[in-house]
Amino acid sequence: MGSFGENLRRERELRGISLRDVADATKISIRFLEALEQGRIDVLPGGLFPRAFVRQYAKFLGLDPDRAVADFLYSSGLETPRPAPVAAGATPVHGVPWRALAAGGLALVTIVAWLATPGLGSRPAPAPEVTITDVAPAPPPVTLPPVPVYTPAPPSGLVLQVTADADCWVEIKADGETRLSRELAAGERQTIEARDELVLSVGNAGGLSFSVNDRPGLPLGRSGEVKKGIVISRQTLPALVQDAATARPPGA
Repeated sequence: MGSFGENLRRERELRGISLRDVADATKISIRFLEALEQGRIDVLPGGLFPRAFVRQYAKFLGLDPDRAVADFLYSSGLETPRPAPVAAGATPVHGVPWRALAAGGLALVTIVAWLATPGLGSRPAPAPEVTITDVAPAPPPVTLPPVPVYTPAPPSGLVLQVTADADCWVEIKADGETRLSRELAAGERQTIEARDELVLSVGNAGGLSFSVNDRPGLPLGRSGEVKKGIVISRQTLPALVQDAATARPPGA
């Protein structure tokens, strides 16, 4: 379980979060949080408590809770084994052998084929005679009016593009949903769209540049500085991006 605990601690430190912050938010004692990061299962309480601790811890860090619980169970050896498959010919829970069901199905197919064979089942009714006078003339072709082409209106939301100038941890929430929460490598670029609001957090403010709706953003802070909860909306946008009249176009 050492690798799971080390990864958990690393994700916490990348976000600049202390164990005290996690304990205050999740109401889990620091002793149990340290046991999770150190891989000491013997310190944790029994039952479903370890899984609940991992789920709350991962959710607070912005990680996938289900994936974190699965990694914890696998690394700690607590994963529940899957039930063995039913052997061929064994009696299922309904009490009917599979071979009996197969034999019944084969008999049914044989009966249907016998009834469908000419001369063995019921004889088909003869087709009615059709004279030339009974045939109605074909109707004239119908010309349908052209279908108007619908052109959707251009998007009117927010488009955030971030570029990692150096390795840094980045979290972006779009309209309350976490869309990005991981470490970006130097040179990596991500684009996130939102309807009303974006919230940006970064572990190395001097190592990230951004633009909103193609307008370059102002510097977020110094190298190594942690910035959390930067709200980007129509109201806050003028204070976060360069003035449209003085901003240099990309590549200038």
